[in-house]
Order: sequence, then structure tokens, then C-alpha cells
Amino acid sequence: MTTLPEYSDIIQAQRRLKGVVKHTTLEHSKSFSAFSGARVFMKLENLQSTGSFKVRGAYNKLSCLPEASLRKGVVCASAGNHAQGVAFAAGLLDVKATVFMPVFTPPLKVIATRAYGADVVLEGDTFDDAMAAASRFAEKSGACIVHAFDDPHIIAGQGTIGLEIFHDHDAVQDVVVPIGGGGMIAGIAIALKEMNPDIRIIGVEAEGARSMGLSLEKGRPEKLKSMQTIADGIAVKQPGKLTFEAIRKYVDDIWVVNDSEIAHAAYLLLQRAKILAEPAGVASMAAVLRNKASLADRVVVPVISGGNINMGLLEQILEKGMMEEGLRARIAVLIPDVAGELKSIISILETLRASINDITHERSITTVPVGYVLVTITFNLRESSQLDTICQALEGKMKRYEVLT
Repeated sequence: MTTLPEYSDIIQAQRRLKGVVKHTTLEHSKSFSAFSGARVFMKLENLQSTGSFKVRGAYNKLSCLPEASLRKGVVCASAGNHAQGVAFAAGLLDVKATVFMPVFTPPLKVIATRAYGADVVLEGDTFDDAMAAASRFAEKSGACIVHAFDDPHIIAGQGTIGLEIFHDHDAVQDVVVPIGGGGMIAGIAIALKEMNPDIRIIGVEAEGARSMGLSLEKGRPEKLKSMQTIADGIAVKQPGKLTFEAIRKYVDDIWVVNDSEIAHAAYLLLQRAKILAEPAGVASMAAVLRNKASLADRVVVPVISGGNINMGLLEQILEKGMMEEGLRARIAVLIPDVAGELKSIISILETLRASINDITHERSITTVPVGYVLVTITFNLRESSQLDTICQALEGKMKRYEVLT
């Protein structure tokens, strides 16, 4: 197949994947329905084997390769989810897999990919560097390249998500899908438009990686000069030819979300729904929260596409989310550098039942007068109104302070 897959190809892919991938949950969310004014049902691909939807396309692709090709092994380039999907699928089919990953790839993703049985080679500073290395390896070894998105078997495999959504809730009106290279939304759109052409398919791009949106504006696949987003799973410089064709034909609209909206959605999912998802995976929910007017009273399915989040980034998201909700605060207090001054600040916080999370001291910067110390204290609050009470107490003690945001 060198053209877009058809609905029948997605049905065949579903048969191949039976017993291999999970039919993931379509979970109604009261919280996000209230936030958005829509009836929200989350498609939880973050609970899929390997932690993302990518295994669907990878297994379908490998299952369609001739035996002679499989004996030579497969190779791919990826910074995360596709790598794990290919490694997992290759392990099930007893096929040798080699994965090229950029040197900046988080160690946990490298470890997970190796744990599924793949040989991992770290090469280059970017995905493009890793892809070039994978191509050279394929030419030399004869291994089959498994593209992350621009392949009809990959698209068909991802399209099985659409079949599951319709099976579980055939009254769905809007399906909101993150877009990177476009393989997932292409497959979902082909499947759902066949079953009900009135279903709106809405793609979501990160503001710092709008390759598909730019391509649609230009009328052809365009390559971005640079990208900057926390949603690395949908940070693709150039969409594929097949995925571009599918999105132009089947997708109704593309929305854009920024990193702050993505981080807030990730925080809310964990705090309100107890769902851990990566930034790329929550772009769809960020879009639902941003575009409430367009979705009011409609049955909406945001696809939560993956859960493989970098732990350092998760820590930042939680910190930012707690501060935005008024459950954590940070103050900088300038005090004389003498014994007992810090204790007086701590006693105020303890008296008002604020739980101290962290304390730092700074004496060397030029804005701190000689004989003084700038103390930054991070503390947790039971409710946001506590902060005002704490500030009043500090003013009563004649303390020079600043609330940091």
C-alpha cells in the first residue's frame, strides 16, 4: 500500500491487534464536563501497553511485513513513544529491532525501550539526526524502516482508536486529537467519517510546533525551521505526505494550545481525575478547556494519547499547578542576618498552619544589603485565603516581603 488506508484496512488492523493491544477505556468525566460545558468522555490511550497509542500502528506494520523482511530486522528513529511501540511489537513477533534515539532522550525512555528488547543507539542532537542514522543503518543492514506516522499500515493501526470510540459511544459528536506527524488523527478520521460523516474531527497542535497548520495554509507539507514546546510527543518539524492528505480531506478543524494551557490540563487531569498523562497526550484536553463555546452541550471525546511523562517536567507541572490554584505559595523576605530572625518568620507560618516545603537563603546578590539575607520560603496552604492572612502577619511584624509568582 502506497496510498491512504481505507476503512476496510482499519477493520483488518483491528483483527490483527485483537489480544495484543488493549481496548482502552472511554471514561466519562464529571469534572471536565463541568469545566467545559460539554459531555466529556476521555479516550485513555495513556493506559495502553507501553503507555501510548503508538503500539497499535507499530504492531500492525510489523504484522504486514513479509517474512523475508522480518528476518532482516526493523529499525526506527524516535525520542520516545514510537520507539517503545516498535520495541514492544518486535518483541511479540520475535523480530530484531534497532532504535536510534537522540542523545538528549530522557534516560527513563531509553531504559524502557531497551527493556522491551530493542537495541538502542544514541546518535545526534535532534530527531532528524537520529532519523538520518536510522536510514544509513537500514541501507547497510537491509532492516526495514518503521516510520512513526507516514505509513498506511501505521495509520490503519492508529485508526482502530476510532473504531473503539464509536463502539463505546456511537452518539459522539466531536473527537479531539493531538497532532504531531498526523498518523493518529488520520487513522481516527478515516474510521469515524466512514461510520458517521457528521462527527467533527478536531486536531490540536502545540503553539511552538505548528507544522501541520502551516502546511495546510501553504497547501503542501512544510518544514518548520525550529520548534519549542513541552509537548515533545507532538513536536514534529514536517508532517508526512499521506497524513497531510488525510487531514486535508477528513479533519474539520485544527486548534492550537500553548505550553501553559497544556501544563494546566496535565495538572487538572492528575489532580481531579487521577490520570497521569504526558504533555502531548493532554493537548486535546487543553483544547477542550480553551474552546468551551464551540463544544457546549456536545458529546466530546478528547484522546489522551500517552502517559510517558518526564519526571522532572511532572514536578514542574505540579508546582505550577498548585501555585495557580492557591494551594502553594512562595515569598521572599529580607531580614537582618542575625540569629532568631528566620525563626520569627517560621513561627508565623506554623501559627497559621502553613506547611513549609522549602527554604533558601541568598546573601551574595547585589540587591541584598550587607548585613541582611534574602530568605525565600515555599509553603503549602489549606486554602488560598491563608496567603492574605500570612501577608498581614508579616506586615504586622514589619517584615519586608514579596509574594513570588
